[in-house]
Amino acid sequence: MTDQDATDPIDQAPTADAPESLPEPAELAAQIAARLCHDFISPASAIVSGLDLLEDPTAQDMREDAMALIAQSARKLADMLQFCRVAFGASASAETFDPRELESLAKGVYAHVRPELDWKVDVASLNKAAARILMNLCQIGAGALPMGGTAVVRVVEADGRAAITLEATGPRARLKPEVLRGLKGEPRGDAVGGAWVQAYYLYLIVKGAGGQLAAEVGEDRVTLAAWAPTSA
Repeated sequence: MTDQDATDPIDQAPTADAPESLPEPAELAAQIAARLCHDFISPASAIVSGLDLLEDPTAQDMREDAMALIAQSARKLADMLQFCRVAFGASASAETFDPRELESLAKGVYAHVRPELDWKVDVASLNKAAARILMNLCQIGAGALPMGGTAVVRVVEADGRAAITLEATGPRARLKPEVLRGLKGEPRGDAVGGAWVQAYYLYLIVKGAGGQLAAEVGEDRVTLAAWAPTSA
């Protein structure tokens, strides 16, 4: 049975050799920074390319295209930066978040990818841990739909905890092996670290909040679920 066929609970401890293979805090911070730079470099480079076209006297007939490229790329960069302040950063001193603001941040990211986001979050507020979990689930869910589709995200509060689920459906929906390893708290192996480090970071947030994390991968469907105490 493969990772793509099975229900895969991922609230378990890492394998025995994981402590020797997992990155130290400084290395983990470097990998997260590299992941963020990877996300930012594309729109930043596109802005520079647009500016170069504007300054090229032989390309004045492309001025309108250059302006459109700059505007689109600047919006993408701004959307990503605002999203990452909550998903990866401290987001100033905020301890609780308005779900409407989180919806705006998540939809800002989905505006630049193939899948669509169906936001079904009906709670008054979310604490910092739950907000980070929600944002990272949304982005991982987008990555699970390379050919497009719909990611439906829900949050339900009961018994002192927030249950957060994301169901991604679309053609060839899948989670890369390194993402599954990160969600389990396991080393990335030989894979490139960008996808792994976000999944592992999410694992650390959930565990640090005293919650649990799970994933299920089926045909054209990926379901991610986490819960965390509402008082964290």
